[in-house]
Amino acid sequence: MTFSLLARCARTGQFGMVISSSSPAVAARCAHARAGVGVAATQNITDPALGPRLLDLMEQGASAPEAMARVLAEAPFVDYRQLMCIDRAGRVASHSGAKTLGVWALAEGAGVVAGGNLLAGPGVPAAMVAGFEAAGGEFGDRLVAALQAGAAAGGEAGPVHSAGLLIVDRESWPLASLRCDWDEAARPIEAVARAWAVYAPQMAAYVQRARDPREAPSYGVPGDE
Repeated sequence: MTFSLLARCARTGQFGMVISSSSPAVAARCAHARAGVGVAATQNITDPALGPRLLDLMEQGASAPEAMARVLAEAPFVDYRQLMCIDRAGRVASHSGAKTLGVWALAEGAGVVAGGNLLAGPGVPAAMVAGFEAAGGEFGDRLVAALQAGAAAGGEAGPVHSAGLLIVDRESWPLASLRCDWDEAARPIEAVARAWAVYAPQMAAYVQRARDPREAPSYGVPGDE
């Protein structure tokens, strides 16, 4: 029901993830990231608690493979789960249980991992990794390119209705958290891409307003004199 990509930006240390699904509000359940710690995805027949658990273990010092092994040893019903994570050193880990739905696949690169289930074909995650690695621009641009590459490679076997992009940097809150929780027209990836195109040029200003509003630019809205 889902295809996603997780990555660590080697230049900035940011962590991010993009995801799309036929299910509603997929990013609300499946996308998890923590600044300075890592990023984790829990999908297929999703247990949202497993994302924070992977992050907790990595924050406590476990590598991504160690955290994954611990979760697989402790959590119930792991045969139903598809999990991925990346730690602060860019190490990756992934798991697809025996009961993962439909056509599924995983693909890894340097500091990047992608996976999906109920896919149109097994090459979708590899296409996402290739799209991410080939893209230019900022980290968010590369994440969007990966999601678009997954869709172009066939994406999910059926229409997708929700999508999301999540990036964390140095703050306790997300640098970017953009979601389309339901699009009846099956164009949520385009909606998230448009939202990123609008938000990206303003992103630094929102960070500055949080850190020190005295030095922040004007809001650029009616009434802001």
